[in-house]
Amino acid sequence: MSRQLFVTTALPYANGKFHIGHIMEYIQADIWVRFQRMQGNQVNFVGADDAHGAPIMIAAEKAGVTPQQFVANIAAGRKEYLDGFQISFDNWSSTDSPENHELARQIYRDLKANDLIDVKTIEQFFDPEKTMFLPDRYIKGTCPKCGTPDQYGDNCENCGAVYAPTDLIKPYSALSGATPVLKSSEHFFFKLSDQRCVDFLQSWTQDGKLQPEVANKVKEWFSVRTNPDGSKSEGLGDWDISRDAPYFGIEIPDAPGKYFYVWLDAPVGYLASLKNLLGKRGEDYNAYMANPALEQYHFIGKDIVTFHTLFWPAMLHFSGRKTPNNVFVHGFLTVNNGEKMSKSRGTGLDPLKYLSLGMNPEWLRYYLAAKLSARNEDIDFNADDFMARVNSDLIGKFVNIASRAAGFLTKRFDGKLSTDFGPQGEELLFEIHGAKDNLANAYEAREFGKATRDIMLLADKVNAYVDQHKPWDLAKDAANNEALHQVCSVLINAFAEISRYLAPVLPSLAQAVQAFVGTSMKHWTVTGYVAAIQPYQHLMQRVTPEQLDALFEPPAPTEVKLIPGGEDIAPAISIDDFTKIDLRIAKIVNCEAVDGSVKLLRLTLDVGEGKTRNVFSGIASAYKPEDLIGKHTVMVANLAPRKMKFGISEGMVLAASHGDEKAQPGIYVLEPLAGAMPGMRVK
Repeated sequence: MSRQLFVTTALPYANGKFHIGHIMEYIQADIWVRFQRMQGNQVNFVGADDAHGAPIMIAAEKAGVTPQQFVANIAAGRKEYLDGFQISFDNWSSTDSPENHELARQIYRDLKANDLIDVKTIEQFFDPEKTMFLPDRYIKGTCPKCGTPDQYGDNCENCGAVYAPTDLIKPYSALSGATPVLKSSEHFFFKLSDQRCVDFLQSWTQDGKLQPEVANKVKEWFSVRTNPDGSKSEGLGDWDISRDAPYFGIEIPDAPGKYFYVWLDAPVGYLASLKNLLGKRGEDYNAYMANPALEQYHFIGKDIVTFHTLFWPAMLHFSGRKTPNNVFVHGFLTVNNGEKMSKSRGTGLDPLKYLSLGMNPEWLRYYLAAKLSARNEDIDFNADDFMARVNSDLIGKFVNIASRAAGFLTKRFDGKLSTDFGPQGEELLFEIHGAKDNLANAYEAREFGKATRDIMLLADKVNAYVDQHKPWDLAKDAANNEALHQVCSVLINAFAEISRYLAPVLPSLAQAVQAFVGTSMKHWTVTGYVAAIQPYQHLMQRVTPEQLDALFEPPAPTEVKLIPGGEDIAPAISIDDFTKIDLRIAKIVNCEAVDGSVKLLRLTLDVGEGKTRNVFSGIASAYKPEDLIGKHTVMVANLAPRKMKFGISEGMVLAASHGDEKAQPGIYVLEPLAGAMPGMRVK
């Protein structure tokens, strides 16, 4: 009997585009979902935009639109990412949907009826300059648990701790930089400290639903802890689930001017998107969720473990609803130099740039699959490793199996395959077919790296068979036609079976293979052999160094905004934000062109440190190297070094350009007046 699966990924916050970390998570979940569908299981795979909260309200106000229109504008750009990377969501909704308003309010009522909602008067941070209560994400300070500075007011990106904004050490307003003051306000709390919740969560989090490393981390939150300031934290505390107007969100029933904190209604969006999907199909949501055989799974990043392993299961359980069967947690994706992906900082590889360069999305799907496991571990996208795995493994080992055999079959045997494979061929095909259960177990366990390694080992054995029988030599003498037919038929059948094993990772290629060999790639196990092939068409191109150079080419020089400059002034920042940037006078002691790049110059800079720095700058269209030697300029001295194909870039030179370079071309490196010396700080 087929399984009934309800699968989600974390909801992206609707204040910006997808970054590569989102795409990694969606690819991980999509591979698992596609595998389940190949097993004949019934899957509803849904996502949604996390649409509420003060940040969206504030961003919408700055943009001069309503929050609803702001979110709609963001949502309109989702499709090109999801289609581009072949993510097979069945539905994409929003937490501002009618379904989410209804479900969030009903869950709250059910928790209240279960005596798990409390009302308390609390002191809340208020910005005296902006004259408003500050949302959690607009309060920053030092984490009270691990001591990491510049953390948000609701949770720490470093240690994952969740806390009240008033727990922060040395808090400040991210809007104005002012030190906030405390004012009283009445708030609603989910009584997570209730012994019923504690007992349930201690059991739920430790009974195999979480990865061992995640369960161990969660276990710490139930015990007494010593904080960096010497104070004690004793187990679970009550969770503040309300925010004061003005706030873009769902108003709490019978509490005018009070709204659900965004993290209460955000996970409810999983259920709401499912309900929206079933409603479109005319299916009964309540009956679907009441099915005792239904399995519910969430794919999330390690930065939001607390919300999904404490708050979310407790909300579901004590409102009388089904809790997740598993919460699958993955680590961060870093890029080349180990830089952590951060949606709030906008760092990393641009997915749309990847697609716009004509890079095959299945290259990325395969590369990420090859590095993903069931563990909560960070993985790194390394350009050289990426090219090697795609070109050597995916194309050199796998795709070339088909190209080595197809031409002979088409020209000599009218595309028809033999059913006589010979003893060695039979043994090879038997071994490949016999791997299906172990590979299925690896996919089921989300051990995609193991699955791809084992699949490539099968490809190695096929290539060893090729090297042993040398079809190109057999083809030289017509007397060898029977042996040639036999060998090539083995190769195509082996290729078809391996293609099926890779279908969850490479869905488009699997479709092309299906058209080529005439056997289905939609099911994990197919009986029978390939009878005939269509003329071979190239299935996949290789990655080129030029594509990777373009993908990781540094951004355009920092623009100094002059009005009219072709674009709007950037959003306001606080003085604290500005002082984090260390601008220094630098002398250009040498400058030279970069072999292999038409845009970059290599600058050797003296920043008064007693040594020189190497900086790559995309200014070759505007300057000859010899024209810059000996001049002074301004550079960002505390920018993290960046590994590039051509070397390490140790900063950024400032330059000005028009926002519309076609209308007004030109790049102008900043040059200070006479008297400025290397090492002087620009303030």
